[in-house]
Amino acid sequence: MSTVLVHDWLLFEAGAEKVLAEMAKLFPGPIYTLFSDKQVFAGCDVRPSKLNVAKTFYRHLLPFYPRAVQRFDLSEADLILSSSHAVAKGIRKRPDQLHICYCHTPMRYVWDLEGEYRQMHGLDRGIKKWVADRVFPKLREFDCQAQVDFFVANSQTVAERIKRLYGREATVIYPPVDVEKFPLVEKKEEFYLAHSRLVPYKRIDLVVKAFAKMPQHKLVVMGSGPEEKKLRKLATPNVTFLGWQKETAEVLGKARALIFPAFEDFGIIPVEAMACGTPVIAFGKGGVTETVNENTGLFFYDQEAIAEAIEEFEEKEQMFDPRTIRNHALKFSRERFTKEFSQFVTHHLTRWRAGKTASASDENGT
Repeated sequence: MSTVLVHDWLLFEAGAEKVLAEMAKLFPGPIYTLFSDKQVFAGCDVRPSKLNVAKTFYRHLLPFYPRAVQRFDLSEADLILSSSHAVAKGIRKRPDQLHICYCHTPMRYVWDLEGEYRQMHGLDRGIKKWVADRVFPKLREFDCQAQVDFFVANSQTVAERIKRLYGREATVIYPPVDVEKFPLVEKKEEFYLAHSRLVPYKRIDLVVKAFAKMPQHKLVVMGSGPEEKKLRKLATPNVTFLGWQKETAEVLGKARALIFPAFEDFGIIPVEAMACGTPVIAFGKGGVTETVNENTGLFFYDQEAIAEAIEEFEEKEQMFDPRTIRNHALKFSRERFTKEFSQFVTHHLTRWRAGKTASASDENGT
């Protein structure tokens, strides 16, 4: 049996790429992708599309994604595994090929599910609106026509989106978190942490603004991205920027609490923080509501109510036991993902093979 994997783009290593890495270990094969950085998945058989020559401008090439992904020649594969948050699941396949998609989310920018994405990225005005109004309907149509045999969702939140948008059922298998790389730290220091890629929808701006009004509290911002310059301008002296860090466990472990203001589909960073015994103060929407509970953190339901959430946390801080928090995080381990995803694919692959055998027997009149 031959396997191929398909991923939207391999330009940096974030949560989706961690999932792909585990998928590739379980079911090895060449990885087809729109754009590729040689340093990401180095040593693997990565096969980028022709659009890769313009990877520096990949965000501006969205209208060309569908055609590019449908030009991948996957004809030699029996099993196609796509890891998709954009168009990877839109590959072309034959009826006798099995396609299982691990869906991180339907395309947020195309569906604008929360009604905020367009405004946040300036797609509700000017030339960007004109382009979006013409391109996005075609992309939604393409998205709904994906030839997926079985969907896997990274959270119940995403499974509900798949049902609502595609009319398809999805099995929830939470992403792998390398919890063993994040050791328990019981003694915390006097700073709060915001750890994220610094892009608009992560809403780190709300955290920085909140701490501007709370000079008695220290905030550490860990991460990098296009919003960094803007965030530094908003920051007051009680806010420290660490930039991108290859090793994050030490900072996550020492933090008094992780502040997580984004509406995420799953959210790996909160689980990494909990693995260190660090409580989480999170916006109560999306996948984080499936990973954080009353013993490991608390929620705020107005994205701008961060100061009030910190005040509530400090009243309840003694209730959060680092060992209890870590034990909860262990439920989202890499080993758990490996077992569940392997069983899922093997089960459907066995049934698919049996179906092919039965069809061949019928055609031969036996």
